[in-house]
Amino acid sequence: MTAVRAATTAFFAFDGFAFASWAVRIPAIKAATHASPAALGLALLGLSGGAVATMTISGALCRRFGPGRMIAASGVLLSLALLLPPLARSAVWLGLALAVFGTGYGCMNVSMNSLAVDVVAALGRPVMPSFHAAWSLGGLCGAALGGLLAPHLAPLPHFAIVCAAGLAVTAWCGRTLLAHPVLVPIRAGSGDADREYSSDRDPAGDRYHADRYHAGRKWRVVLLFGLIALCGAYGEGAIGDWGALHLRQDLGAGPGLAAAGYAAFALAEACGRLAGSWLLLRLGQVRVLVLGGLTACAGMLCAALAPDIPVALAGFALTGLGVANMFPAAMTRAGLLAGPNGVAVASTLGYAGFLLGPPTIGFLAAAAGLSVGLTTVSALALAAALLAWLAEPAAGPGAGPGAGSRAR
Repeated sequence: MTAVRAATTAFFAFDGFAFASWAVRIPAIKAATHASPAALGLALLGLSGGAVATMTISGALCRRFGPGRMIAASGVLLSLALLLPPLARSAVWLGLALAVFGTGYGCMNVSMNSLAVDVVAALGRPVMPSFHAAWSLGGLCGAALGGLLAPHLAPLPHFAIVCAAGLAVTAWCGRTLLAHPVLVPIRAGSGDADREYSSDRDPAGDRYHADRYHAGRKWRVVLLFGLIALCGAYGEGAIGDWGALHLRQDLGAGPGLAAAGYAAFALAEACGRLAGSWLLLRLGQVRVLVLGGLTACAGMLCAALAPDIPVALAGFALTGLGVANMFPAAMTRAGLLAGPNGVAVASTLGYAGFLLGPPTIGFLAAAAGLSVGLTTVSALALAAALLAWLAEPAAGPGAGPGAGSRAR
């Protein structure tokens, strides 16, 4: 199990590294395609469409072939697809290239989260935040490398380096996942499609037990947590795709310093996720999600309306702390209730926010300015806090690993 957990963590880290590598070079690719903010927003819909369309079928593919095989296949596709956006010379071709990139990205994320949920169930501990911390740390490294290379290297050779790293990770860690499938308990009397893992845990104990949800109630809970994932992931996608542009165009940062916005966000998010398991056990899921939503709301208001670069960077960091555990908590709850199909539904909703948010902000930026568009991140963070507060009665006693009552 240790080897499988390490290999899964490596794929989470590469996924974050690849996305950040793309995100910090958006200004250069935008200039190469001569795209306006609205045209760039339309091109980003290609990434969104490819990812969301793939996510809708990835749960079934994981059940058919196993998440390990799907991770290996999507790792190859994601690595190679990263070479396509720098070759585009118009917004139309950029949108098509991003659709291929989104296909690999969507399949990778559902597959990784499905396997991570299996590891959580097998270990019997709320370790999901540690996987997403690896994604954030990978994003931090990708942003840092992109900031260093941006003044000296064009996007294509930069992405070729990232592609080679991704293929190496896939070749090395993919073998581990294929050789060591994760065995998880299946509820007696039900088919594999209905397997459920317990997420009800006393903070002082170590025992998980099976949830007893009616199927309709179970899927309502999955949808609720999918909406929480959507609200949190909207901010991640917005900062990834527009953070560097906001610092560069609105506040006058240079290419290297513009990449620092995403780096500050990713570092703070990684720290929040590294502490995520402890926070869930100590505070409970509801408090973690409500406090996170309020923190992200305040942080993004600072970043979007900042008068200078230091205030904006502080706002990005505060936003990273706030959204850190929204997505991991949502994926865990959905996966423990409904297996890969639950992860696919919640992931589709979550990554819809992650991927559809940036083009939405692009349209708002064209109409009212980028700063105004970025304030929508604050609005959705506040909505996530409210949904988390309302979700506890619907979720019942098993509100996730380390979940606590509001009364505590």
